[in-house]
Formats: sequence, structure tokens, C-alpha cells
Amino acid sequence: MARTGRPGLSHEQKTELWQRWKAGETLSDIGRALGKHAASVFGVVAAKGGFAPVPRSRKPGSLSLDEREEISRGLVEGQSFQQLGRALGRAVSTISREVGGNGGRQAYRATRADEQALDRARRPKPCQLAFNPALCKLVAGKLTNQWSPQQIAGWLKAQFPGDPSMNISHETIYKSLFIQARGVLKKELLAHLRSRRIMRRGRTSTTAGQTRGQIIDAVSIRDRPAENEDRAIPGHWEGDLMSGSKNTHIATLVERSSRFVILVKVNGKDSDSVVGALIRQVQFLPHGLMGSLTWDRGTEMAYHRKFTVATDVSVYFCDPQSPWQRGSNENTNGLLRQYFPKGTDLSVYTQHDLDQVALRLNSRPRKTLGFQTPADTFKRAVALTG
Repeated sequence: MARTGRPGLSHEQKTELWQRWKAGETLSDIGRALGKHAASVFGVVAAKGGFAPVPRSRKPGSLSLDEREEISRGLVEGQSFQQLGRALGRAVSTISREVGGNGGRQAYRATRADEQALDRARRPKPCQLAFNPALCKLVAGKLTNQWSPQQIAGWLKAQFPGDPSMNISHETIYKSLFIQARGVLKKELLAHLRSRRIMRRGRTSTTAGQTRGQIIDAVSIRDRPAENEDRAIPGHWEGDLMSGSKNTHIATLVERSSRFVILVKVNGKDSDSVVGALIRQVQFLPHGLMGSLTWDRGTEMAYHRKFTVATDVSVYFCDPQSPWQRGSNENTNGLLRQYFPKGTDLSVYTQHDLDQVALRLNSRPRKTLGFQTPADTFKRAVALTG
């Protein structure tokens, strides 16, 4: 059956993806480098729990393709396993096992046998917990008691010195949690980890130079001019990111006076992607219709100064954990869930799709506007400023 949907990543792209991931790059940065959406990168990384797959290789001493072709030719000529073994310098049992495991004398094909051998080499090996139910039960119990994988690994080493069967590394515990395909530790145990994350960064990764957790020169909402608080004066907006499944997002902008909504497609949650998309969208507004923008403390607006320089719009930031300071935006995001339920993959929507949803919302009468529509109220504001 022909493959449908988005094309996947090539082997070379996946290799580069994992190199960048271990170097600490964001999903969006990796996506831009590979020419893929951040959600596609997230899907690959999440499937492996954040752990780069270990490259599989043939075991030393295994049969080569050339040797298998010699076996195939010898079988056609009617040679015995002893003759083939002597010609190749291999044990008779090696030849017998090779031929018997790949269809027997009549069906043996060198290329197919070599491909199957390589597939077996690439197949993930069962982890230690799968072989030791007692150890698995003990680890699960400690996780339930909020022990960290590092604490469990250290405690086991102290409790069972010299017993390899009861010792396990914290990395193996993390892998068994984050890679559910292993079928060892239940996914529910993730809730007992302090970080509550769903994947793990490699030990060699770094976040140096990234803007995580910091917004440089952020101006507090408390320093916002008094006129910005007055909803009678148009031109002051609130903004936020709405999240969907697979690490997808859209930016939502709401004008405080008219409740007029603008939805903006973003290619990632990083500040470059968000700020760039906002700049492009805001430039379509009539001059003077955006004087300020109030955002929460999300680092997607870390590059707010770049936004201000490009648009001449001042940016203010809410206090931490204070969504009510952007009440219009929070309420609008709730209304938008009618169109984008939680768990929706937001990457499938084009900017045109988002414009159509915004049009529907802006055309609905609002009680807070005396049952006028945001679109009509916004038009009057445009007329006043024009």
C-alpha cells in the first residue's frame, strides 16, 4: 500500500536530528534545520523517550554478504555443509544453522538472509527489568514512593553489593519509563517523577545560549500606563499561546476594547518563531490599532524587544501565575476550544483556516458588548483612529 500523509525523515535526517537533540537544540530549531515541522521532530523524539537509538551493527565474526553468496552458489552446485565450511573456513554448524534458519537448501537466498540478519542486529534488545520481575516490582514500588531513578539505582547498589541481577542504572529506569514500547514500567509511574516530563535529555545535552526561563528586560504589567487599563480606549491587546497535541501551538491576540480576535499560525514555541509570526501578522493591522500587547511570562516572548522595534508596540508581562491579568485573552481561549478541542493537532491548520475561525468568533454577538459583534465594534475603532 502506498504511503499517505507527510513524508517521513530519511536515515540521514534522523541522524542529524539526534545529534542536534543531544546538543540541546529546541524542537523548533531542529525542525527549521531539517525543513520539517517541530511536531514531526517531537514525534520522533517522543517515540524514543528522548534517548537517541543505539546504532546496531553486525557482531564480529558474523557471516558477510560475500560469504552468504558463496553458500548460495555452493548449494546450487550440490555441495555439502562440510565442503562449504572448509571452503569458507567456517564450522559446519555455522553453515547448517545459516541455511536452516533461512528457508533450507531449496529456498536459501543470500540477499534475503543478509537482510534478515541485519534486521535482527537492529532489533532492540529486551532490558534488564524485563528479565527480572522481582527487580521490576521493587523499582516500581520505589517510584510510587516518589524515589528518583538515581536514588533507586544508588540504593540497590548499596543493598545488593556484588549482585548484578539486582543492580540497574538510573538511565535504564528512565528508558523503561519514557519508552513505553518496552512494556516494563507502567506509564502511570511517570506522575511520580518530580519533573513530570515525558522524555529525557541526554547527559551530554546543553541548553547554553537558549532563552529558557528568562525574559530579558521584561516590563511588568504594573508599569503599564493607566490608559491601557481603560477598555474605552482601543488599541491595547492581550496575547498568549494556545497549545495542542504533538507540541503544536497557535498564537491568540485579543483587543481589549472590542474583544476582536486574531489567530496566528506559528511553526514552533521558540521565541524566534513566535515573535517572527506576530510581527508579520501585526503589520496587516491599520496603523495605530495596536499600541500595546500584554503577554504572560512564557519565554516564547523572550525576544519582545525585537517585536517592539519592528512594530512600535510596547510589550508588558503579567505577574507569574496570574492569568486573570489577561482576562479577555483567557476567556477567548476558552471560546476557541469549541473549534480546537484539547488534544487537537494544531499544525494541520493553515493561516487561512485560522482566519476563518477568527471570523466566526468575531461575528458572534457578545453580551459584554451589548450583543454587538467584536467585528462591528472593531470597525468603529478603526474609523475613529482613521
